[in-house]
Amino acid sequence: MATFEGNFTGDSSSFRFAIVIGRFNDLVTGKLLSGCQDCLKRHGINVDPIGTQVDYVWVPGSFEIPMMARKLAMTQRYDAIICLGAVIRGQTPHFDYVSSEAAKGVAAASFQTGVPVVFGVLTTDTMQQALERAGIKSNLGWNYALDALEMANLMQQVNTISDEPPIANLKAIQESPQAVIGNQ
Repeated sequence: MATFEGNFTGDSSSFRFAIVIGRFNDLVTGKLLSGCQDCLKRHGINVDPIGTQVDYVWVPGSFEIPMMARKLAMTQRYDAIICLGAVIRGQTPHFDYVSSEAAKGVAAASFQTGVPVVFGVLTTDTMQQALERAGIKSNLGWNYALDALEMANLMQQVNTISDEPPIANLKAIQESPQAVIGNQ
């Protein structure tokens, strides 16, 4: 039997990434994006928006991230998609709904398309906690980019041993995602 692990030493010049960023709480998401770009750049990825390796998509907030991530993943143009957002608890249940749906939606986008979709949506109780995770103490944007690099590399390895296309029922998902989910 074989062991597969993603690594960071291979040629990354062929990888393509999409980064979906929620504009809401942009003080935080902008810092996450900077950390993400720094990691990708240090691993040989051209992060220039005019370049050919990274596409940037800004959405209104974290609730909209999953839909865009799924749409991008369905194109099969990307080796991984990184989702960056920040949901900060307030005094209403809004936090619970948005954070829960963002997490479920990002996971579904990955499962449905076979493309790694990294969940980089901070869910914190306070703005201070969010800022600490986006650069004051450490920048989790770096970690999310590292996860995407590792998964892109791992998927590349696993796809070379598989006779199946990355996702056999992509056409069916595009036509009727609910029918495919219900039949599994």
